[in-house]
Amino acid sequence: MTPPPATALAETPVTDASTSTALKDRAPAAGTMSEDIQSRKEQVALALFIGIPFLAVAAAIPVAWGGWLGWTDIVIALVMYAISGHGVTVGFHRCFTHKSFKPNRGLKIALAVAGSLAIEGPVIRWVSDHRKHHKFSDRDGDPHSPWRYGESVGALTKGLFYAHMIWMFDPEQSPQRKYAPDLLKDTDIVRISRAFPWLALVSMVLPAVAGGLLTWSWFGALTALFWGSLVRVALLHHVTWSINSICHTVGQRPFKSRDKSGNVWWLAIPSMGESWHNLHHADPTCARHGVLRGQVDSSARLIWLFEKLGWIHTVRWPVKERLEARRT
Repeated sequence: MTPPPATALAETPVTDASTSTALKDRAPAAGTMSEDIQSRKEQVALALFIGIPFLAVAAAIPVAWGGWLGWTDIVIALVMYAISGHGVTVGFHRCFTHKSFKPNRGLKIALAVAGSLAIEGPVIRWVSDHRKHHKFSDRDGDPHSPWRYGESVGALTKGLFYAHMIWMFDPEQSPQRKYAPDLLKDTDIVRISRAFPWLALVSMVLPAVAGGLLTWSWFGALTALFWGSLVRVALLHHVTWSINSICHTVGQRPFKSRDKSGNVWWLAIPSMGESWHNLHHADPTCARHGVLRGQVDSSARLIWLFEKLGWIHTVRWPVKERLEARRT
């Protein structure tokens, strides 16, 4: 593999040593939110949150065949998928990581909470990892490049698996004081990041509560827990991780980028527009990723709605001249 030339993106905040020292007392004081070292306890919790929902997906067909799937379960799962998924794509990614728009305080808090319900880690941790990914995309230093082991079939197979999920178990995490100093200064975001374990619990319990109340039965609560919590979390996780693995391995590349990011059309709807990944790496701060005809991007549509409602401003919409300059 011949790595692309090095580049540092303008939207990736970094700090010098003095700033890092000043921010030290602001950093949350629990788990990886403090020393950027993942503990064994956190690795075990991560394994459980990956493994148990995955087992639920494996059991989904026989469970559905056995009558444990109703319209209430489907609605709850879809609503939770849309809320938590757009919390990641609109909130964690386009807002907090790349500053594609500026939200009011209420929406900022709502997006941070919604994204936490996806159970993909605390918001500041998520942002730090993604900013580091952009700085070193598909080069040494990228937390999850599928090309890290080489370009042979065996190396790429190993790299795909690593980029999809194994990278999350690396004890040495992305330094938050270096990659997310702006968020460490935001007391709202720090509180929500610290509250991640409780928000993860809410994400798992809420569908069961909704199912029980809608059906007025323990059976309805149990099936909603299975579909709206376990299956929903597993599907959302693997769709999100596919952007790291699949979309950096295959796909069309109509725009110039310094990495191997590609557009994968069949992931567009479940990823809420994130799989139009080539344009995103060509123009990272752009609020819309699906910029060509027929490219569905529900995250961009939601940002458009928020702008119309007056909840956000300074949206970085695609600019024709910038797009043309980046065409291959």
